[in-house]
Amino acid sequence: MEREPRLRRHTWGWKLARAFVMALGFVCMVAFAVALARATLVPSPASVSLTHTNLHPGNSIRLYFDQPDWRDTVKQVGGNIVLGVPFGFLLPVLFPRTRGLIRVVLMTALVMLTVETAQGLLVTGRAFDIDDVILNSAGAFLGYLVLGRRLGRALHPRRVRWWHARPAPATTATAATVEERRTGWWRTRSTAATASDTEKRPASGTDEAGASKRARWALPASLRAKRP
Repeated sequence: MEREPRLRRHTWGWKLARAFVMALGFVCMVAFAVALARATLVPSPASVSLTHTNLHPGNSIRLYFDQPDWRDTVKQVGGNIVLGVPFGFLLPVLFPRTRGLIRVVLMTALVMLTVETAQGLLVTGRAFDIDDVILNSAGAFLGYLVLGRRLGRALHPRRVRWWHARPAPATTATAATVEERRTGWWRTRSTAATASDTEKRPASGTDEAGASKRARWALPASLRAKRP
């Protein structure tokens, strides 16, 4: 049997610890949202001539690796991956329904797709780049595998999927319960009452023998009642 994680225990101490972890996750999410907005939505007029829209996956990543200075490659590729890592462990903590590798990656891709769209349409010096979305989603993938999966299971009950085996019932139904479900409670009770009456009633042979004996003893008494 799988042991229940400590943070899901129903004692006051572990409940407070769980609330503290949830509050800390919320604070980290707010701080991360502010940092994400400053990193992606702040105008950069000096970069207008250097930015271009990329709708073809892999083009920008290829350009990053073709640069002669490897530090710029690490900054571009690694920075986008690191930017997506917090999604991997904050989403399972704060939003239990997003738990799961595919859900976390899809939610991260949706959020970053929105951010990239806002960059391309509203922010000066920024452009939409589909490769940034891919790298951010890869960061969320790594964050979930390293930490998010464990945190989600420690804080929230495990989801029961349709392919998981259902647990056996705690009590086994008795034969009377099964019969009552099959025929209905009113029929079961009437059958039980009939059986009880049959048990209380003597056998037919015994009834005939007793009636014959009573008649034999009652006959002289009736004759004596007719005498003067």
